[in-house]
Amino acid sequence: MKLILLGPPGAGKGTIAALISEKYNITGISTGDLFRQAVKNSTPLGLKVKEIMKKGELVPDEVTCDLVKERLSKNDIKKGYMLDGFPRTIPQAETLKEFAEIDMVINFICNNDVVVSRLSGRRVCRDCGKIYHITNMPPKTEGVCDACSGELYIRDDDKIESIKNRLEVYKEQTEPLINFYKNMNLLKDIDSSKTPKEAMEQISEILG
Repeated sequence: MKLILLGPPGAGKGTIAALISEKYNITGISTGDLFRQAVKNSTPLGLKVKEIMKKGELVPDEVTCDLVKERLSKNDIKKGYMLDGFPRTIPQAETLKEFAEIDMVINFICNNDVVVSRLSGRRVCRDCGKIYHITNMPPKTEGVCDACSGELYIRDDDKIESIKNRLEVYKEQTEPLINFYKNMNLLKDIDSSKTPKEAMEQISEILG
């Protein structure tokens, strides 16, 4: 099973990806996580994309495609995988066709008000990367990770100005992928404004 999770930032793709991975035993691949790891480790790629991510802009297609292609060469994806955050542009989708075959694209539909509320309330552990939300999934102690006691912080791309910019970038560059995959008969829509449980029920019905 080879899936793409498509939808605006904050639509719940990361949360649902973890549930799909657990239920169907397939590997979740988030390009955002891969880039953030590179930034944290101060790799040449990490230094290159750090300023771009701060602004909420997209990493150049060529760099992103090379990163994903390398990741898909690993042994842990033999049973299947989900791509979350890739492709984000038509050129990326065209390049992906050259080195991978996709079985289905799940399109997360979520309005902008829900997205802004979700992202602006998100907090991330600086040490282990665990994600919280100040309303929906707060830590036991404010500002402290339940798992490792690390400091929780707001990512630069989760600040209001950056969120609005990310949504504009998504509308301009990524929304065209909806028709791209619809024309390939690969697209399935779900309403991701609901709870993770309700969203997962929709996906389970689609995947069987």
